This record gives sequence, C-alpha cells and structure tokens, in this order.
Amino acid sequence: METLNELLGGFATAMTWQNLLFAFLGCLLGTIIGVLPGVGPVAGVALLIPLTLNLDPAGSIIMLCAIFYGTQYGGTITSVLLNTPGEASSAITTIDGYAMTRMGRAGAALTLAAVGSFIGGTIATVGLVAAAKPLGEMGLLVGPPEFFALMVVGISLLVALAGKSMVKALISGALGLLISMVGIDPVAGAPRFTFGIDNLMDGVSFVAVIVGVFGLSEILSFRRNEPTPVVHAPGFRQLFPSRTEWRRSAPAMARGTGVGFGLGLIPGMTGSVSSLLSYATEKRFSRFRHELGKGAVEGVAGPETANNAHANAALIPLFTLGIPASPTIAVLMGAFLQQGLTPGPSLFTEHSEIAWAIIASLFIGNVLLLLLNVPLVGLWTSILRVPTPILTAVILVFMVIGAYTINFSVFDVYVMIGFGLLGLALRNLDVPLAPMVLTLVLGPLMERSLRESLEISQGDFTVFTSRPISAVLIGIGLLIICSPLLKLRKPKALMEDPEA
Repeated sequence: METLNELLGGFATAMTWQNLLFAFLGCLLGTIIGVLPGVGPVAGVALLIPLTLNLDPAGSIIMLCAIFYGTQYGGTITSVLLNTPGEASSAITTIDGYAMTRMGRAGAALTLAAVGSFIGGTIATVGLVAAAKPLGEMGLLVGPPEFFALMVVGISLLVALAGKSMVKALISGALGLLISMVGIDPVAGAPRFTFGIDNLMDGVSFVAVIVGVFGLSEILSFRRNEPTPVVHAPGFRQLFPSRTEWRRSAPAMARGTGVGFGLGLIPGMTGSVSSLLSYATEKRFSRFRHELGKGAVEGVAGPETANNAHANAALIPLFTLGIPASPTIAVLMGAFLQQGLTPGPSLFTEHSEIAWAIIASLFIGNVLLLLLNVPLVGLWTSILRVPTPILTAVILVFMVIGAYTINFSVFDVYVMIGFGLLGLALRNLDVPLAPMVLTLVLGPLMERSLRESLEISQGDFTVFTSRPISAVLIGIGLLIICSPLLKLRKPKALMEDPEA
C-alpha cells in the first residue's frame, strides 16, 4: 500500500503540464532519433543531454528517459519500411518486418510493433514498481566494500561483452577511468592530470565527453555519402492488423516480454540481445515457426516487445542498486549525477518524490508513444526524405551549441571536438566505446567506495575478501574478466552490436 501511495504521488508530479510537456518532447525527439539510421539510443541520449541541463531534475530525467525508450519505437519504422534498422535492437525486425512490407502489410507490422512495445514497456515498468522498494532496502544494507564489488561486477560484464577483443575493451575502460580522475583530488586537494590548465581543475565535462565520443564520432563515421532513401508510408486504413494477426501476435508478445524483462535485469546485456533471443524463442516455440523469415507477425511482435521490455527492465538495477546495465543506461546515469541525483538505494530515501515521478512518467511515456507512433507514421518517414547533408549540418550545429551551453565555455566545445576525434579513432581501431563511458561514469563512485572501504579497514585490502558478499562479487568479476582464458565463447551477434 505504501508503494502504491508513493506511485500515486509520483503520478501527481509527473502529470503537471511541465512534466507532461517534457515527456512529450522526449518521446518526439526519441522517435526522430530512432528513425535516423546509424544514430542509435546512446548517441541520441548523449546528443540531447545539453537540452536538459537547465531543467529541474525531475523534468530533465523524465525527458531523457522518454528519449531513451522513444528510440526503441522509432528504430522499428526504418526496419519495417526500408529494411534498414534505425538502431541495433531493431535489426532482427528487418527480416519479417520488411517481408511484410513487400506483402503490403507494412501498416499492420508497424501497429503490432507499437502495441507490443507498449505492452512490454508497461509490464517491465510494473516490475520496476514492485522491485523498487525491496531491492532499494536491500541495497541500503550493503556497505562500501560490497558497493565497490558490485560495480566491479557491472564493469566486468560490460567489458567482457563489449567488442571482439578483451584487451581493447580493457584499454577503453582504463581510458575512461583516467578521464574520470582529471581534476582536484577529493581527499588530498591536489590537482590530478590537469597539466596546469585551469579549465581542468573541476574535471572534464562529462556531457562534452559523451557528446563528442558518441555523438560527433557517430556523425563523422556514419554520415558520409549516404543517399537520401526513397520511402513510402502506409495509409491510415492499412495500419489495422487482421483478427488472425492479433491472435497470432499475442503469444509472441507474452514470450517477448518475459525474455526482454529477464535479460534487462542483467548488467551487460543490450536490447539487441533480447531481440535476438526473442526471435530464437519464436523459432523454437511458435506454432507458425515455419513462416518466420517470410513475413510472419511473430517475427515482428516478439522482438519488438522484447527490446522495449528490456529497456524499462534495465532501469531496475540503476534505480535500486546504482548499476547501469547498458551503455545507454550509463549515459542516463551520468545525467542523474549531473542533476545532483545519485542512482541507487539512497535515491528512494533522499529524492523519493523525484524517483517516483520518473517511474510514473514511464507509464505516461509508453501511452504517449503509442499515440504518437501509429497514427503519425507518415510524419516520421518524411524525416527520411530530408537530404543527409542538411541533417548532418543541423545536428553538428546543435552539438556545438549544446557543448557551449554546458558552462557557457568555448573550452567545452574544444573538449567535445577533441573527444569526437578520439571516438572516431577508437571506432576505426575497433576499440569499443561502451567500457570507456561506463568507467567514466562509475569512476568517481568507485573511488569513493574504495576509499571509504579502506578507511573502515584502516588500509587493509582484505576487507574486500573477508566480507562474504564482497568476496563472492569480486570472485564473479574476476571470473568474467578471465572467461576468455577459460575459452568461454561469446555470442557472435552480441560482439557485432554497435551499442556494446
């Protein structure tokens, strides 16, 4: 009952006209980002963080969360109509989604994807409501050593699953840690890695770094010489699936919800893994599995439900334990910290009203996206008709303005450009970017919990192995990092995931 009352209080905050507007704008921008092939949720959220810096904390996070799950909806449109996924988690939808388009059933495919996404996202949010209090209270019982060990496990999972080379992933993670250490030492008060530059005394701007690494490098690497696609949007009457299509889609949506929700709870798993496993589940259990690949509705409904269930379920470890489960969630966590909110157990004790308002906004955002996506599919596809050079120029101007307005400093623009070039170089060297952004976000928190642990033990490092929970977690982290030595194989599709 207490949880229900707090959720209702969250709805009261989330349904103020300002927060409804932020949720609407987030859904709108997220859908547009999802429609643009190659940009993706990580770069999309990173690009738009500067827009939210001057908003109040609740409005800012509501808008960014809406952008995040809005990209999941938008990515489906190009997958179905153009056979080109807007983002990685919609890639598998191209198989049956585009086949349905060739059969004249594009409208039905888009509607089933939107409804499945709504169902998956809403059920996962219910799971977040149910888990928030108990997991948050459990989190309050762990001390600094356990918290440090928990973050080690989260980083280990993302490092292990990102990219084809463990060495390159570790280099990327170490780079992020080094960047997070720039600035004044919080204990000694001495400058670290500032090289005598006054602008670095307060550290490197997190927003400028991620806009550069993910946004600018993405634009530089994907937006060259791309032709403007030819796309034909379905008419309004074509948007309605038949009764048979609804009946066949329902079990696929149920299975997709289960797959997406379960995998969303595991740090390191991305939405594309959920989509792939959902498709594999349909191949195994669907009554119509022999039609998969030829335009079967199960091949659209299952994966699209799974990736949205995954997106919302991935917020559970962030809200309750302060652990980002994917690169996009790590960027979101950075936005929380920018607003003075520390995700984790203390979020529900120190900022309870904001936490429940954000959770309530997830329900509202899912409804808004359902209303926006199905009737306005023609509007979204018209964005694809804008010539690529114009889109690129607009995004570049927006990035420069966004970087400047962080602190109204030209130095941050230089930081954004510098890290954009670094990000492009890392992409060309096949070095994954996800570990870098994750350690960049978690670095200060890890340093604080490490120092607090050593203060408790008076400098004795065995504090991490003498306490059962931290010892088990540290062991799991080491096992994950050492897994290549044990010849454990990684899923090929996951290694090729650009989000990882």
